[in-house]
Amino acid sequence: MPATQSDQTQRRICQVIKLKPEAEAEYKAIHANVWPGVLACLERHHITDYSIHYFPLLHLLIANFKYTGDDFEADMRGIGQDEVTRKWWKVTDAMQESFQEGAVGSGGEVPWWTDLEEVFRFEGKP
Repeated sequence: MPATQSDQTQRRICQVIKLKPEAEAEYKAIHANVWPGVLACLERHHITDYSIHYFPLLHLLIANFKYTGDDFEADMRGIGQDEVTRKWWKVTDAMQESFQEGAVGSGGEVPWWTDLEEVFRFEGKP
């Protein structure tokens, strides 16, 4: 769905990447205790309601989060410049395989995770 004027300040993002099968247990373990500095960085840069789901049949990780700021690109750059987050990515990137040709890891010029197109949303009444 294309963004409308009213939801520019709250944007939902969904992304996918492949998890190396041999890294499943380690990936789940590290995400059971995400480093506080990583979580603080996400919060500073207007990321909320972040979840990652695992589809074991295809070894897919599917991430979904809300962005509530007003400058998505600047906030994404800020996350990419955070030292603790970069160290986290070094650990987690080794467990993943990108679908993006030429991607060399999170924070690189080619996106590591692949953005997914939203084709349906139902929010219901609050």
